[in-house]
Amino acid sequence: MIGYVTLGTNDLARAAKFYDTLLGEIGAKRAMESDRFINWSIGAGTPGLGLIKPYDGKAATGGNGTMVALYLDSPAKVDALYKKAIELGAKDEGPAGPRGPHFYAGYFRDHDGNKLSFFTMT
Repeated sequence: MIGYVTLGTNDLARAAKFYDTLLGEIGAKRAMESDRFINWSIGAGTPGLGLIKPYDGKAATGGNGTMVALYLDSPAKVDALYKKAIELGAKDEGPAGPRGPHFYAGYFRDHDGNKLSFFTMT
């Protein structure tokens, strides 16, 4: 049901480099972009993840309690993408691993403080 999610950024060029590399690991490419916004998608008809400079001109901040969870199809991919995010300078918010009997996830914050998770169901 989610069409896309946007995350605020204060440095679009820096954030774009982070997400180009990170999301490129799962085949996502830039689907739309302007001077204020970039959206990545795996393909037509799939949900997108976007970065945006806030339209109100105020600083972008990571919402407390807000998180975007990106589904992957295996624990190995969760491990790899979580590790890549940390290598790219993301802040650890909980290393990749099992979280209950059928849930596997890794949590991190990007350079703007946005919290994300890669997860799979096992």
